[in-house]
Amino acid sequence: LMGAATEDGGLGLSFTAASAVNSVVSCGATSGIAGFYALTHCAANLIKAHGTPQQKDAFLAPLVEGRWTGTMALSEPHAGSSLSDLYAKAKRVETGRSDEYRLQGQKMWTSGYDHDLSENIVHLVLAKIDADDTPSGARGISLFIVPKLLEDGSPNDIALNGLNHKLGQRGLPNSYWTLGENDACVGYLVGEAPHTGLAQMFTMMNEMRVAVGLHAACCGVRGLCESLLYANDRVQGTALGANEPVAIIEHVDVKRQLLVQKALSEGALHLCMMGASLVDEAKGQDGGDALMLLEVLTPIIKSWPSEFALEANKWAIQVLGGYGYTRDYPVERLYRDNRLNMIHEGTHGIQALDLLGRKAVMRDGAATRALATAMGRCAADVIGDESLADVHDLAYELLAAVERYTTTTMMVGEVLKVDPAKALANAHEYLNMVGHTVVAWCWLREAAAARAALDGASGDDDAFYRGKLSAARFFYKHELPKTETQAKLI
Repeated sequence: LMGAATEDGGLGLSFTAASAVNSVVSCGATSGIAGFYALTHCAANLIKAHGTPQQKDAFLAPLVEGRWTGTMALSEPHAGSSLSDLYAKAKRVETGRSDEYRLQGQKMWTSGYDHDLSENIVHLVLAKIDADDTPSGARGISLFIVPKLLEDGSPNDIALNGLNHKLGQRGLPNSYWTLGENDACVGYLVGEAPHTGLAQMFTMMNEMRVAVGLHAACCGVRGLCESLLYANDRVQGTALGANEPVAIIEHVDVKRQLLVQKALSEGALHLCMMGASLVDEAKGQDGGDALMLLEVLTPIIKSWPSEFALEANKWAIQVLGGYGYTRDYPVERLYRDNRLNMIHEGTHGIQALDLLGRKAVMRDGAATRALATAMGRCAADVIGDESLADVHDLAYELLAAVERYTTTTMMVGEVLKVDPAKALANAHEYLNMVGHTVVAWCWLREAAAARAALDGASGDDDAFYRGKLSAARFFYKHELPKTETQAKLI
């Protein structure tokens, strides 16, 4: 694992560097292959953060070395995202190990449950301890390590019920399975800490949310690359004012379709890499600005790329016309692969409720102020640099959007205190509004960097920087104005 510590057998790369490499892999393998890596990486991090020394010795090294893979088993057939309704049970047994239990229940929507890509598979399973002192609801959930193969190499008492035949990401099998049909499913209580499973699992869930956002962004970027290649090669029709057939990239509406893909997917990729850098910056912090920014941005990092890089995939299909919806080209598969990301690791609606109902107002609005301050500081720095005069107008537009964001959040925060149902009715639009504002911030950063580098650039570099400036302006003219309507609606 690239991001794991060297003492654990990993490469010791920062989360930012590892995410950059993963983005290349995800762009090339969008059908879920990268999901094995992401799940294993997050499982290893969870065990390192919360496991006992014995659990770390048994499970950490094989996961980090890639010999074993990991999964997360939260949902059940009847419960969906409502984890407080879990039925899975765990009974304490006397075996000489104080962390050993026997589990029974069923799990649904588990990615990577069974395959032959690794020597063993480590399932991280949420269940409730079958005891009189177990609290009700979510407070009673515990987390268990359930290996496919036990220490002696014998199979654990788990069984596949069936595969879920998915719309996309078919390279990553998704399963419905049973634990303890023979009352012999061995599980180890993570950290020997009962009733803390949900808090422990959030270590994995938050990292997976960043990974889902990154995969969504990469599906969008890959779609852009495929449709750009096609548009350059496909000769059809004549351009305005011309008599000879031209490549379709010369048609103005095809240019628009390509530019909207670039603005949405590359903006989403920047957002995810910003989140990764905040993960690195927040390490060791206790309540610092980076940690606070990461908290408020995590639902946006997961959800905004999942919705708007999918929109980019829609336009990739459109560029190819009829060929776009055939299997002769990959763009229809990219759309199918990406459509799952709006549901993975918390639906768009759940992330929106988390953002508006918790993150935006936590600590009396401290996270909102931290995010607004960071965006405002960036705009002010650009305005204060005369060498960036060409993009000053973008900075002023961002300042207006930030003011709109803070005003709207304060207003909804007051309504939230007296009528939560009313305040949260348009949480989806609130997430989109904040996401568009944050991605505008990302594009201002890129525009400023591109403008600073443009004077000394030539050839492909010149085209690259001009492309960034054009995409930034497109986003500000076509996408950022949507936040005005969203704010009014909210």
